[in-house]
Amino acid sequence: MFALFEDLKRYVGFSAHDEAVLRALHARLSPHFAAISEAFYARVLEHPDAAAALTRGERHVGQLKGTLQRWMNDLLQGPWDEAYVERQARIGRVHVRIALPQHYMVSAMNIMRTGLQARLDDADHDGHHALERACDLDLALMLHTYREDLEAAQARAERLATYGQLVVSIGHELRDPLSVIETSVHVLKGRPDAHEACPLHLERIGRQVKLSNDIITQLSNLIADRPLVPVRTSLEELVQEARRGLALPPGVTLEVSGPPAPFSGDTFQLRQAMVNLLDNALHFARSRVLLTLEEAGPLVRLTVDDDGPGIEPSVRPRLFEPLVSARPGGIGLGLALVKRIVDRHEGSIEADTGALGGARFTLSLPTGAPR
Repeated sequence: MFALFEDLKRYVGFSAHDEAVLRALHARLSPHFAAISEAFYARVLEHPDAAAALTRGERHVGQLKGTLQRWMNDLLQGPWDEAYVERQARIGRVHVRIALPQHYMVSAMNIMRTGLQARLDDADHDGHHALERACDLDLALMLHTYREDLEAAQARAERLATYGQLVVSIGHELRDPLSVIETSVHVLKGRPDAHEACPLHLERIGRQVKLSNDIITQLSNLIADRPLVPVRTSLEELVQEARRGLALPPGVTLEVSGPPAPFSGDTFQLRQAMVNLLDNALHFARSRVLLTLEEAGPLVRLTVDDDGPGIEPSVRPRLFEPLVSARPGGIGLGLALVKRIVDRHEGSIEADTGALGGARFTLSLPTGAPR
């Protein structure tokens, strides 16, 4: 992505002189950032479709205004390095996630550009030209990332559609023989004349049958479109319920901090998401898993940190896709199901490197009931 940015800089003629001009403009324009962001969103939210996409994805215009002010600060101060490119590209990814049509992004950039340039003197040609080039660069980055993420999302949707048909077929074919095996195991366990080794082998068979049934259930849940039944709950309550269903590995501690973080959601589905997320962290942790609960305006947020080896770079781009796993012997359903449940609740989940040096998963959910 940074190589693309360098090519774009040469193409639009963005130079070291433009960087110096923008830094000089920051002192003059930064006092106007709040007013510009107010006017920007007043204009954008006049359009019903744009308003619906933005508020559905972020739920809080105040947060959006703060993000916009940080963007203006970066635009004028730089440095225009790889970290800058990644921050600006992330905006395009967010627009894909909240399903904001691409033409709104172009229109929004024009509104933003006009708002900044209106604060400059007409005679300040260097300032106007530097702003034009910087905005063109950012728009090109956002559109490029938007296109990449949109194509990836469409490819994932096609894979999931094929995957769903396969799951329905496999699940149907396996349920019946597994049911017969389970019944036979139950009958054999009740026989007093069984060989002394039979109980051990029957127990093993029983565990594998349960595991097979659990896999089929997770596969079915992944493609099911069951209606959500939202009730009032809290992150604290869901975390405590998930903890009760998991055994801590020897030498691993699990710590929880933060407020209860109340919100509305489907407790049955969200409890499964919490179990999968915690089970994943406990599997990779060396000695510690830290859960942080947070209330962030219209969102509640759960951050899961572990001190394990972190996320393999080869797995990261497809981490939440079915059948992708970094766990030895894993089949890659747990995190895919978490993503599915969070998406259905109009929330988001992100993976990164955390404060403990291992993986960090940040799950954000709106406090209001999902639609």
